[in-house]
Amino acid sequence: MSGESSMLPAAVGDVLGPFNISTRLRASFNNKPVFNGCDLRPSAIVHRPRVDVGGDDLRVLYTLVMVDLDAPNPSNPSSREYLHWMVADIPATTDASFGREMVMYESPRPMTGIHRIVLVLFRQPRRNSIPKPESRHNFSTRDFAAAHNLGEPIAAAYFNCQRDAGAGGRRFFS
Repeated sequence: MSGESSMLPAAVGDVLGPFNISTRLRASFNNKPVFNGCDLRPSAIVHRPRVDVGGDDLRVLYTLVMVDLDAPNPSNPSSREYLHWMVADIPATTDASFGREMVMYESPRPMTGIHRIVLVLFRQPRRNSIPKPESRHNFSTRDFAAAHNLGEPIAAAYFNCQRDAGAGGRRFFS
């Protein structure tokens, strides 16, 4: 995986910037894997996902961030980015449940349009170096990473989400 280019759509790249994938990130909701660009309805993502991280050095720690790029709606994302979940101090080769939940999981519940939800993984400089963010609204993954020496993302996964009865709108293309 080391040196593999990120294959994110331009809209996600605008938020995260370009980066190289250097570790594995696997996410699933109720044993249903998240494939980049897949569609998941709110009823399928009520509970936080299982997120497995790679790596081979057990001393390495990671921070996971999950954001909605289209809050409150895709035509006017005035709360972009909305922070749905953050976990820090995740040891390599484990899953997010072994980390420290900094922001409790809040299930995405889009009311209008198709929302782009992104899970982003960063390598931490050291244990207990990540503070709890002040707000979920108008969170900036890029600014947060820069402020806390997280550097560029090392892995990401993304999916589309719209209300259970919804249809149509903008989608990621995988």
